[in-house]
Amino acid sequence: MLDSLITEADRALRTLSGVYATTTRPNPARSAPETVTAPAEKRRIAGLMRVNHSGEIAAQALYHGQAFVARDPATRAALQEAAREEGDHLVWCADRIHELGGRTSLLDPLWYGGSFAIGVLAASMGDATSFGFVAETEKQVGDHLEAHLQQLPAGDERTRAILSQMRIDEAHHGGAAVNAGGTTLPALVRAAMKLTGKVMTTAARWL
Repeated sequence: MLDSLITEADRALRTLSGVYATTTRPNPARSAPETVTAPAEKRRIAGLMRVNHSGEIAAQALYHGQAFVARDPATRAALQEAAREEGDHLVWCADRIHELGGRTSLLDPLWYGGSFAIGVLAASMGDATSFGFVAETEKQVGDHLEAHLQQLPAGDERTRAILSQMRIDEAHHGGAAVNAGGTTLPALVRAAMKLTGKVMTTAARWL
């Protein structure tokens, strides 16, 4: 148990600091030219990407929390693999924020801690609920990414490439969770998740 706690603390620090962040795939924006030059537009898009970066911090914590208490090795492996792919998103978002001269959210430790606790709670209710939580989370994230894609300038292909690939991956993770036996969560739980997400995205946009 002590080894597991140390491992989780190390993962949290790596996620929040970004010092050791690496990707398993190239950045989708690598070949797109930079077209965002106006300071106001840079600030606006950096704010959007800060929200997405915070969402990926939360996703990392959620998967880590679920894997931490998962009893089935196959379930744990599936959650850890999803976390690795979400780690790509984390790096891509951070890179884009820095390109635009922005910063990541000051509240990232809060998002990580809260999401890790939610992941532990969801996984403690069994694999069906745990995967159901993943499926609903990815559905809501997909809707959120679609809204952000609609807010981008037509020529901002760098940001668009990142968000488009993230949306594809989130749909894949959600489908995999359903195929793994994820159950549909009660309407009240889904509504609470949406409200929590709204609070996070609003706060992260500015802080």
